[in-house]
Amino acid sequence: CVRAENCSVPTSEIIAVEETELNKKQRSAGKWQKMAKPHAFTVYYVKKARNHRWRCRDVTFWCADEYLCNQWIQALKELLEMQKCRPKQLLVYINPYGGKRQGERIYEQKVAPLFSLASISTDVVITEHANHAKENLLEVNINKYDGVVCVGGDGMFSEVMHGLIGRMQKDSGIDQNNPKAPLVQCNIRIGIIPAGSTDCICYSTVGVSDPVTSALHIIVGDCQPLDVSSVHHNNTFLKYSVSLLGYGFYGDVLKDSEKKRWMGPMRYDYSGFKTFLSHHYYEGTISFQPAKHTPGSPRDKDSCRTGCYVCKESEQQLAEQRKKCGLKHEEDEEEWKVIKGKFLAINAVNMSCACSRSPKGLSPAAHLADGSADLILVRKCSRFDFLRYLVRHTNQDDQFDFSFVDVYRVKSFQFTSKLSEDNESSVTDIGKKHFGQFCRDHPACCCNIASSTWNCDGETLDSSAIEVRVHCQLMKLFARGIEENCKDEAAYSQSSIEQLL
Repeated sequence: CVRAENCSVPTSEIIAVEETELNKKQRSAGKWQKMAKPHAFTVYYVKKARNHRWRCRDVTFWCADEYLCNQWIQALKELLEMQKCRPKQLLVYINPYGGKRQGERIYEQKVAPLFSLASISTDVVITEHANHAKENLLEVNINKYDGVVCVGGDGMFSEVMHGLIGRMQKDSGIDQNNPKAPLVQCNIRIGIIPAGSTDCICYSTVGVSDPVTSALHIIVGDCQPLDVSSVHHNNTFLKYSVSLLGYGFYGDVLKDSEKKRWMGPMRYDYSGFKTFLSHHYYEGTISFQPAKHTPGSPRDKDSCRTGCYVCKESEQQLAEQRKKCGLKHEEDEEEWKVIKGKFLAINAVNMSCACSRSPKGLSPAAHLADGSADLILVRKCSRFDFLRYLVRHTNQDDQFDFSFVDVYRVKSFQFTSKLSEDNESSVTDIGKKHFGQFCRDHPACCCNIASSTWNCDGETLDSSAIEVRVHCQLMKLFARGIEENCKDEAAYSQSSIEQLL
């Protein structure tokens, strides 16, 4: 067998193998003239490009012996059949309204042909309204699928995640309103085809927001565990979060931007600038349990990458703790730290929250699957100092190196605003509420607004007083984490086509 070009690819990253029909032009070209009746097959494979992008490439192998050619085709197909992690049947949800309204076009032109090439069957649902996917996942026969794919932005992913986690708990008889309930892990993976405004979750778990790259990760059957935080208020379940829980600055930006959806993605820039100028701070109390099980810390500059040892060690230590003393005893015995103060922003992140505008994210050393969240407290400071802090999200400088910024790695936390502490239902506090609203509507007023809004993965929460708990590796993605950039992108493992041939 002769190769048309030099190529070395691990069998785990072969997409498909097909017999190739040779046209007259190919048969009469160059050295193939010597073959009376040449036969060929084409191997489609993953080609790694710069900036974590993947592309589908192909190489054709030629052979004069038809029987030998068929043997190679059969052998390679058998190798692909041995890749048990690969999906064969997928449920696909497409949000036609998210981002720039390109979800359907992106799927049909860039993703569907790749799924077809890899012999993946799909059931496609075009969502018609908010929570369509979530509601559908609670009823559909989920066991017939090897994974669920969402085409859209972070909001679409959140909807699919809530539907899938909710379905697992419902089937297992778990009460989601119980903040201490041990949730059942989701073994069905979620694939993200980015088609939104920011696509933060895709960027933080793959390294780039690119539909083709994400489709190829799904095809080869990659698996990346992901921590999920549950958010409760007074023993009532509110939301799940995988990226950002933000109170103060990011909550105010989201609340203001919701009124300006007609502006499109530009609304975030406008609302961000407006919120920065308002410079509101909020009083409250935050209590948290330090994540003692994880070997890392938010400031150790040890970024989460493919095969992360911090995530693996944290998972093992949590499993040992639970086996040794049980979940309830473990939580009751762990110490709580309490901090009261005036804050411009309170952020809790389960991942770096990196995106194209902020390549390092809100917490560069946050881990995807270590059972913890990074809690970032930005205390009241001058407008200039706060600007310095925000600017560091876009560069390489240490964004926690400020006297007014504290960061902790936690496994659970609670927050109560000053307004809630003073009894939200009293006549006095109702007056404060209205007075705070008056201040919001009239920025010239110099007094402080009493309460902010929580930004939960791009959606607002009604209550400012919340209880949050991180669930280690509650779900799985079709991803492998962000790979280290290597000098030779073509340097692959020893299990390759080159060795086979």
